[in-house]
Amino acid sequence: MDFSLYYFANQDTADHERDKYRLILDSAEWADRNGFRRLWTPERHFHSFGGLSPNPSILCAALAARTRRIQLCSGSVVLPLHDPIRVAEEWSVVDNLSNGRIGLGVACGWVPNDFVIGDSQAKFDRRKEVFADGIATLRRLWRGDSVLRQNPQGEPVEVRTLPRPVQRDLPLWITVAGNPDTFRQAGALGANILTHLLGQTLDGLADKIAVYRDAWRAAGHAGRGTVTLMLHTFVGEDDDTVHDLVKGPMKRYLQGSLSLASAHICSVPFLQNAQNIDLANVTPQMVDDVLDASFEKYFHMSGLFGSHGKCLDMVDKVEAADVDEIASLIDYGVAPDTVLQSLEHLNVVRILANPKPSLAVR
Repeated sequence: MDFSLYYFANQDTADHERDKYRLILDSAEWADRNGFRRLWTPERHFHSFGGLSPNPSILCAALAARTRRIQLCSGSVVLPLHDPIRVAEEWSVVDNLSNGRIGLGVACGWVPNDFVIGDSQAKFDRRKEVFADGIATLRRLWRGDSVLRQNPQGEPVEVRTLPRPVQRDLPLWITVAGNPDTFRQAGALGANILTHLLGQTLDGLADKIAVYRDAWRAAGHAGRGTVTLMLHTFVGEDDDTVHDLVKGPMKRYLQGSLSLASAHICSVPFLQNAQNIDLANVTPQMVDDVLDASFEKYFHMSGLFGSHGKCLDMVDKVEAADVDEIASLIDYGVAPDTVLQSLEHLNVVRILANPKPSLAVR
């Protein structure tokens, strides 16, 4: 089981404090020293939830200067918002700065307000089609092939992007919220999977991963692909201490997520029958009850929370679902110094989950 760090902070829009990125930069250096596999940075616009990273390529460029071996990944670029030419250019720069260490997670997008960046209504309505076309174009450009465009004079132009990347093939992940068809699409395309447990269980995820593996084999791709699962994480000495420490920050964090989802309830991909939810009847007490229930679910069933033993049990369940990598989301509101100290406990879990043969014998 590979272990990585995932960043998706909830940043107050009125917050003018300095050192907003200290936790990301310091934990990235720590992960690089301690054998973690990847760092994941999101793309989020116009909202406190994830708002520290409107452009993951910029953040990964900074991380490239602070690290030496760990892979630097977007989690994820909302591809329909951007011309794939610009995506190829930006990430090729980061690939060169990092000496060939980038991975590109791409997503279809679901928040309507994000699409003011592009050709708003048209791109939002056609985002799945634009997404598939964007992946194909991005892969061609990364290989060094050209794409045909038209300049303002109406002349056809063969475009090849520069600089050329260090990696010949683009390591690609597709972000999946839970739709089995998207798992199947990723397998057919030979792309990796980045997913989460919002709106799905581990048992349900295992079934969708099986669909992904079948589609991968049917398409004749080499290997078997990589399934990365994001889990909110805090490892400590005992379960009760961790529970009390993370409850407040996690509830505030989930509140930020809820405020984003509620603004565009019909577009949320991981809510079933979202169109039938009547927000007018929701009271503050109901919201707090939902947050309490959501936190307990995350703590006991859908996160990497608690003691070494409890977290190792969760790793076993994740591995049984045929997941290849746990991406630990760490920046959900616990004080940065406390999070950085807790990473040593997470490293214990990583080591115990991946014993070397000689150590296992001893």
